[in-house]
Amino acid sequence: MTTTIDGRKVAQRIRTGVAEDVARAARLGGPVPGLATILVGDDPASTVYVAAKRRAVREAGMRDFHRSLPATSTHDQVAAVIDELALDPEVSGILLQLPLPGALDAAALIDRIPVGKDADGLTTASAGLLTRGRFGLRPCTPSGVIELLDAARVPLRGAHAAVVGWGELVGRPMAQLLLRRGATVTVAHEHTPDLAAVTRPADVLVVATGVLGLIGPEHVKPGAAVIDVGIHRTDRGLRGDVRTAELDGIAGCITPVPGGVGPMTIAMLMVNTLQAARWAADPGTPPTTPPTTPAALPA
Repeated sequence: MTTTIDGRKVAQRIRTGVAEDVARAARLGGPVPGLATILVGDDPASTVYVAAKRRAVREAGMRDFHRSLPATSTHDQVAAVIDELALDPEVSGILLQLPLPGALDAAALIDRIPVGKDADGLTTASAGLLTRGRFGLRPCTPSGVIELLDAARVPLRGAHAAVVGWGELVGRPMAQLLLRRGATVTVAHEHTPDLAAVTRPADVLVVATGVLGLIGPEHVKPGAAVIDVGIHRTDRGLRGDVRTAELDGIAGCITPVPGGVGPMTIAMLMVNTLQAARWAADPGTPPTTPPTTPAALPA
């Protein structure tokens, strides 16, 4: 029987743990973490996402710093806001909501965020720390996937993991995080000629392609853990990159869409903001690996 990994439950456990840590630090007179979100333009989906992130910040007892800029903002205007927030000691983390209006260079603007305040874990400096195995703020969605696998008690050391998708936001950092946990990792993408030949042997399959219903029974090893990062709006509601119903009784465990990976992204954003505040308070020698979050602890 296939077990459904409840991302909402795991995310809530993490967010509760973060809120307790923030409250404990406040009682001891420590700094209160603060997240600055930057929204450029009025894209409806981005507006909803930022509102959800700001709500999570307040629920965690953190400070909510938000900047809303018009879609006509120039590169220099957005850069000036980032630079201002970078110098503000009350701002622990900075998040530039993507996508940006077409005229703006997202990569250049993200790289203006100091590595210690990179709440999304997307700067070139953060990617370098991840590749080198040094402490840093990790991309939220891949970090959330690791937490889901830990919560489901999926063994990673010695496992064969396949990551389908090689994007900068999920696929590439996902492969790095799995490697750091001792998995043997294969990455597949749109140029892979026989996808099933790559995914079928995998004990852990993470799918982040943006292709609706790409993965079915022919791609999955019986008993494998399947993590579906994709999300698509259809006339039947939200769907993922995996044909979930067809894997019932085949996959050992699987994340649903919605309610799987999605809630974890905001939860890990809260973890990153808390870690950024701790890093700023003790910038000397940070730990070599991020601390275990509540989701990895026994239920």
